[in-house]
Amino acid sequence: MKKNFLIILLISSALIILLSPVIKEYKENMKYDFTVDTIDGKISKDDFKGKILAIYFGYSYCPDVCPTSLSTLSAALDTFPKEKVDEFKALFISVDPKRDTLKNLKEYASYFHKNFVGSTSNRKNIDKIIKNYGAYYKVLDLEGSAMDYSVSHTSYIYIFDKKGKFFTKITDFSNVNEIKNTLKKVL
Repeated sequence: MKKNFLIILLISSALIILLSPVIKEYKENMKYDFTVDTIDGKISKDDFKGKILAIYFGYSYCPDVCPTSLSTLSAALDTFPKEKVDEFKALFISVDPKRDTLKNLKEYASYFHKNFVGSTSNRKNIDKIIKNYGAYYKVLDLEGSAMDYSVSHTSYIYIFDKKGKFFTKITDFSNVNEIKNTLKKVL
């Protein structure tokens, strides 16, 4: 009886040790999973497997941070040969679904680069995605402004490898060369 118990205990311990990294990787992948809307339909992170994926949260009415970050990412991407660029997609997820229409988001994202996709979702889904990514946004009322409100938000570019695994996040303070050096590691 004791011998059987020890064998079961040893096998269970070995399984826990062996399966721990697999379970950790699964949980990490699930953390970054999402489904959002584009003008061409719903997309999820898995739709980008086989491509390097960059995800950026912002809004199209952003006066400075979003355009600067997306322009810098685009400029870094354009330093690579065409065949490398074809392996890359960027997803702009708007945290302002009240103003950002799907048509507007397609135009906005593609303005920065042909490989950029614009998307958004309902507030509940956006909040869930933002929380899972450790990002932040807050709607700020602007009394007396024609804009009515602004949105304060984090400005990270989240990079995923071709298998859909999180690679790193890049801050909006990164310049073209820093982003290029990061992309070199995954492209």
